[in-house]
Amino acid sequence: MKVAVPADVKSLETAVCRSFGRAPYYLIHDLQTNISVFIENPAARSQGGAGVQAAQILVDQQLDAVLTPRLGRNAAEVIQAAGIQIYQSMNRSLRENLDAFSEGKLNLLQEIHAGFHRHGGHSK
Repeated sequence: MKVAVPADVKSLETAVCRSFGRAPYYLIHDLQTNISVFIENPAARSQGGAGVQAAQILVDQQLDAVLTPRLGRNAAEVIQAAGIQIYQSMNRSLRENLDAFSEGKLNLLQEIHAGFHRHGGHSK
């Protein structure tokens, strides 16, 4: 089983990134092999639609689950259409979230927001 978690830095000890689409990295963790890989999120620098672009990047990783504190509707639709489950992460480290997920302690994400359209762009 492969899961993804948004991350600010490439460390299992960092907290989960609060922004799904604009997270600089995603941790991809295979629970069967216990191998963790961090991938860059090119969508983090996009002018718009970062959540949908990031969701497609994760769908391409052939995941089983995404752990995130929140998620916009459009990104959620992309992820769910691929049959990937979305779980509510805790405000703790990536490692602690992976452990909680493995132990069945995380709930499915219930609250999908409308998205932060036109609010995530970087000013020059």
